[in-house]
Amino acid sequence: MPPRTLASLAHALGAASDLDAALVALGEALAEVDRSAHIAVVSYDARRQLLRERLTPEGSQVIRTRIDTTFDHLPARVRSLIMAGGQFADLAEESDEYARILQLQSLLDEEGLLALRGVPTDGHLSAVVALYEPRRFFGTRVMERFAPYVALFELAYARFAEREARNEAVRTLEDVTQRVHGEYVKHLAALEQELAAARNTPAGGEGLTPERLLALEAEVARAKEEARRAARRADAVEGQVTAAVSQLEQAHVELHRRSEALRQKTRTLYLIDRVLTLDAATEDPRQLAEGLLALVGDDMQAQRCSLMLRAPDTQELYIAAAKGLAPEVSEGKRIRIGEGVAGKVAASRQPLLVTDVEQARGHPLLGDEYLTTGSFISFPLVYHGDLVGVVNLTNRAQRGVYVEEDVERVRLLALVISLIASHAGLAERLSETIGAG
Repeated sequence: MPPRTLASLAHALGAASDLDAALVALGEALAEVDRSAHIAVVSYDARRQLLRERLTPEGSQVIRTRIDTTFDHLPARVRSLIMAGGQFADLAEESDEYARILQLQSLLDEEGLLALRGVPTDGHLSAVVALYEPRRFFGTRVMERFAPYVALFELAYARFAEREARNEAVRTLEDVTQRVHGEYVKHLAALEQELAAARNTPAGGEGLTPERLLALEAEVARAKEEARRAARRADAVEGQVTAAVSQLEQAHVELHRRSEALRQKTRTLYLIDRVLTLDAATEDPRQLAEGLLALVGDDMQAQRCSLMLRAPDTQELYIAAAKGLAPEVSEGKRIRIGEGVAGKVAASRQPLLVTDVEQARGHPLLGDEYLTTGSFISFPLVYHGDLVGVVNLTNRAQRGVYVEEDVERVRLLALVISLIASHAGLAERLSETIGAG
């Protein structure tokens, strides 16, 4: 599975303006994985328990096909997996039968295998992803290779579903408010007309009989009561609008959080792709070391960072690449394992996180000349039980402080760095190049 395709999909989904654009991007990603397979999204009406409409990407367009088939047509085991979401339900030998129900059979010229995956929104099923691929005797199923792509698509689908729900709530509230306001204005106008007629008609005038006066008084009373009811309804709608606005604000905050998470994942995938490409293209160990440092430094927004590798056949670490360190701290400078921040992290093979500036000022390890600011992460690089080195991050560009969840992100990047450095023999090659001593 080329990482370029997954990274490209994440970027395309982050930039997609609507569901159709996201689905077209998913279709293009599938074409890079297997051109003979087809993907579709079937909308689900939970109230009627119907699979309503199939959306199929074809080139740069999305074809909509009405199917209106009940969810109960699917086998019970498949329904339970779809409702749970998170994985594909394989129809196996029943694939062609249910492909006909979903009107997918025309997409393949031969017998195929159908897999369905539920897309939940707010804990409820809102759509089903259908993957239809040719039957093959050998090789990994497209269903298995394409699962990470569909997981990315689900994040984008949730974003569009939340936006549509928010827009629908706003439209409904606007309609109710306008209708209540219209009724209120209408009754006020009727009340004013009745009062004007009663005030301007002289006593004993033509048509102004006692019965007519009683009727007018009754009409005025009814108009006043209707106005009071309209005012109460307006107050009730105002309360609903206030509550809805609060919910919309919370939904917006959650949507922003998810969008930021998706952008961060896209950025991480891009950086991993970049360093993998560099590893495949360069023979220069210094350039590779700088690329590995850029991977974690850029992703974690560290203005000061360093990559330290274990010197061959010693109990020492040397600086393989660095950014933002003091001028006197040069590449190749060594420290013993067990000394200073990086040395003690290397010895313990446990990451070190300092978050609080006040705490950091009194931290016993801050005598280390490489880490001099309040919040930092020092993370060991270990591959198959062997110590590869240590990566140090500090001076975060935006938020300034590193937290626990950042350590987990560094854990993934550290695995990539350890893998590439080990397979490239980077510690040995670079030690000879820069003359670490």
